[in-house]
Amino acid sequence: MGRVMCVGFPLVALVVVSMCFGLADAEVKTPNLRWHYYKVTNRCHDAEEYVRHQVNLFWKNDRSITAKLLRLVYADCFVTGCDASILLDEGANPEKKAAQNRGLGGFAVIDKIKAVLESRCPGTVSCADILHLATRDAVKLAGGAGYPVLTGRKDGMKSDAASVDLPSPSVSLQKVLEYFKSRNLNELDMTTLLGAHTMGRTHCSFIVDRLYNYNGSGKPDPSMSVTSLESLRKLCPPRKKGQADPLVHLNPESGSSYNFTESYYRRVLSHEAVLGVDQQLLYSDDTKQISEEFAVGFEDFRKSFATSMYKMGNYRVLTGNQGEIRRYCRYTNK
Repeated sequence: MGRVMCVGFPLVALVVVSMCFGLADAEVKTPNLRWHYYKVTNRCHDAEEYVRHQVNLFWKNDRSITAKLLRLVYADCFVTGCDASILLDEGANPEKKAAQNRGLGGFAVIDKIKAVLESRCPGTVSCADILHLATRDAVKLAGGAGYPVLTGRKDGMKSDAASVDLPSPSVSLQKVLEYFKSRNLNELDMTTLLGAHTMGRTHCSFIVDRLYNYNGSGKPDPSMSVTSLESLRKLCPPRKKGQADPLVHLNPESGSSYNFTESYYRRVLSHEAVLGVDQQLLYSDDTKQISEEFAVGFEDFRKSFATSMYKMGNYRVLTGNQGEIRRYCRYTNK
């Protein structure tokens, strides 16, 4: 492999350097997961190729799967760890039924990939690994960087909506940062991973407070640009109980093309972020500087996103005798 020339902005330099040197050191820190686990252990030699092929087929028909899979990974890892518990339908009230998880999608993608792998390598590839491999491949198709996904995860055995503590998109930046830190992710990781909002959609109900009654003031969020406020109010008029709850793009510049770009950060800097938590990146000197750097440095954003996804994907994984390899991702083997 040839030598790679790497550059980075001040706050991002450490991440860029880590990507240039590779992730061998990080792999040593997670000895129960391995790169190309299914190939090197001769359990399912072409598992990752099967996943990649299916993701390609889905993405060609529906580019929104990138945003859907990213949200699935976040909803899974940030609650009980990266154990695919978000996929379970079992129990009276599984995680996917929590209010914070309203509108989750991408389940059909995982179901199809699992069915293909079960037909070729029965009882071998975990749903947790499938979710992370598929998300990585979808991000790359949308324009993001490819990144190593260590494999060998096992699937969790339970899912309970009561365990879902994902923060509201209207919560303060400090509380969001505390939440990320509790998951072993730092300020740079938080600012980077919020960049996933460069694509996807959200319900108007998640932003209506910003549009009409910010912090109970009866007025809109003063941090919003006039143009953005007027545009979003047309898409999200005052809503009465029982009325439809429309969807709006988190980044109109990406829109239905679902491209992975740095335009999210330009919109934050222009006070055009849709979600309150995104706009608050301007409220901290560090997150503002990172946003400024990413807004003009797409490669730095791509590399940082790859590193932060790698870190998040290794949070509280089940390996060895923990968990199981589900036959169907929606149900435990019992």
